[in-house]
Amino acid sequence: MKNIQRIKYVTSAGLIIALIACCFACSADSQMIALFDAKNGADGVTGQGAAIEMKNGELFVTTGTDNNAPGIVLKGHWSLPESTEMLLVVTNHENRSLTLRCRIVSPHPSDSIRNFSSNNVTLAPGETRQWRFILPMKMPEALKDKFFGMRGNPFAMSNNPFDPSDVTQVILTSNQSREVSMWSVKQIAAKPVKALFLSHVPVEKFFPMIDRYGQFIHRDWPGKIYSDNDLKKAFETEKADLAAKPSPKDRNQYGGWTAGPKREATGHFRPEKIDGKWWLVDPEGFLFWSHGTNCIRVSNGETPLSDREFYFEDLPSRESPFAGCFGTGRSSMAYYQDKGTYQTFDFSQANLIRKYGENWAATYNDLVHQRLRSWGMNTIANWSSPQFYRMQRTPYTENLSIRALPIRGSEGYWGQFIDPFEPQFRLSIQESANRAAQTSGNDPWCIGYFVQNEISWGNETSLALAAFVSPAEQPVKIALVEHLKQKYGDIGKLNAAWQRQHKNWDALLQSTERPDIQRSREDLVDCYRLIAEQYFRVIKEELHAACPNKLYLGCRFSGGNNIATIEASKYCDVISFNIYRYDLDSFTLPEGIDKPCIIGEFHFGALDRGMIHTGLCPVESQEARAAAYEKYVRSAINNRYLVGTHWFQYGDQATTGRGLDGENYQIGLVTICDTPYPETIEALRNIGNTMYNLRYER
Repeated sequence: MKNIQRIKYVTSAGLIIALIACCFACSADSQMIALFDAKNGADGVTGQGAAIEMKNGELFVTTGTDNNAPGIVLKGHWSLPESTEMLLVVTNHENRSLTLRCRIVSPHPSDSIRNFSSNNVTLAPGETRQWRFILPMKMPEALKDKFFGMRGNPFAMSNNPFDPSDVTQVILTSNQSREVSMWSVKQIAAKPVKALFLSHVPVEKFFPMIDRYGQFIHRDWPGKIYSDNDLKKAFETEKADLAAKPSPKDRNQYGGWTAGPKREATGHFRPEKIDGKWWLVDPEGFLFWSHGTNCIRVSNGETPLSDREFYFEDLPSRESPFAGCFGTGRSSMAYYQDKGTYQTFDFSQANLIRKYGENWAATYNDLVHQRLRSWGMNTIANWSSPQFYRMQRTPYTENLSIRALPIRGSEGYWGQFIDPFEPQFRLSIQESANRAAQTSGNDPWCIGYFVQNEISWGNETSLALAAFVSPAEQPVKIALVEHLKQKYGDIGKLNAAWQRQHKNWDALLQSTERPDIQRSREDLVDCYRLIAEQYFRVIKEELHAACPNKLYLGCRFSGGNNIATIEASKYCDVISFNIYRYDLDSFTLPEGIDKPCIIGEFHFGALDRGMIHTGLCPVESQEARAAAYEKYVRSAINNRYLVGTHWFQYGDQATTGRGLDGENYQIGLVTICDTPYPETIEALRNIGNTMYNLRYER
């Protein structure tokens, strides 16, 4: 063991914590910064809405239910290497999944502001994990105001001015829960890693940082494109690969399993439970498991140019063959939310023009379907362009939108929750469903429809609370007050239950005071259930009236709660979830619910091929990314509820971020130059060739 340095410090509570810098057993370069063990004890570790205890060489944390972020806080001063990977060993001691968050804090000149780097991990029941994530690097002062309009920059997967050489707190928390949770941490460690980007490029030479192909200039990697000739060579290489591996065997035109048991052929997709496991059945009656990808389209995110022209080395002329790659955009998020219209350029489309020549669109449209077959994929999933799925060569899903007034008191990342009692809600889904009926309602290649995406269901009281703090004319509020009136009859009875003093029912309707959650919880949960029931029921009625042969695939839950899931199960043909984890071993439905489910989104990303943000589930390399893909999808295949997984997304996002929200993730099956990632493609093929046997025989 080399370079051992032991530093002891006393927290405000008087706890002495040992900070040991030493090597991991697996690497001479690894260092440990914080260690919990029996020798150093656990008395006085700063708890934050949590009780702590040292047992068996681990720090056990038992969280309460009255803190938004219960956990532990370590205070001190650590100077970490410029490029650092954190490694924590954590265990979930519950029989349900648990999400932990780690924040590494550096000080700010203002006491009211803290700069920090954060990362989340979701643990399966009983799972112990080595949790890894990379800290931001310190950005040169001259570049601090230069990176905007993108989630990650060449120094960090955030735009927070974090300084790893001056860390003052490590905060480890779980999310607030109605139930007590127990988890433990054994160590918090740091490993110096090689800087993934040339951070020491002289400041005056840092820009431009993006080449003519949309790639990061200051780094090389396998497969990087340096010329148009490289693009054409890559195409020739891929054509040979696709010819050698055209498709998994025993598949019909839809990608169904011809070697499996034959079921009734209805001419459309439907779910069916066989030997305790849910499946889809394709139009010809063959078993079908949906192995697909989102966002198959020409553009994977036009990137803003406005205010950032100095990023780009060699943008083409607007009078060139690439004129159609220029455009405009607007955003309600990220840097451009208050900037009005901004100028954009689409590197992904420009590279298709360079790669495939004059008839690039026809060539590319055909290539996409060849790729999916060869890769063992059988579904063009959400957010994809009709120009691909209308070709009737690969099954597909569509997404229907709804335009109606929101619940005024609601909030959410993608916007407020739509009011399902508002008359326009039914009219809007009716209009969307009728439009779909004209194009895909009787198309056998259409699996079904997602309606909306990642709407903010919150906890089991959130939507009811949002309704009650909304104005009196809010339709959902009117419906809930009427429901309570039918339940209680006399306003005095509700006042007694809620500890309020409303003079009459109209006074409750006019009030925007937030109900006390503890006193009114039973009614709030009941009202929440009414909102969820109205939402799913109305969509089901209108969608099936217009498209009776197509599946209602749900709303693509991202988070949420059991009540929303239970109500969805009553009306959705298949319930959809966007789950960004490393596996689905703990995925299950609320007790008593048995319904087919589908994963609408998941992904993994690494920083070893020129991109500057990993996306939501980081891994160390492309090899690790391929392994993570196989692990995730195999865990889905082994789950009796799940009938498919849809990767997000087909192509990498723009290196400098998409205009909508600045996402610039390495999450594609192909690069921005339309080169497939060979490691991930091999993982897709491994799954595609074996998925039916794995699911049926398990």
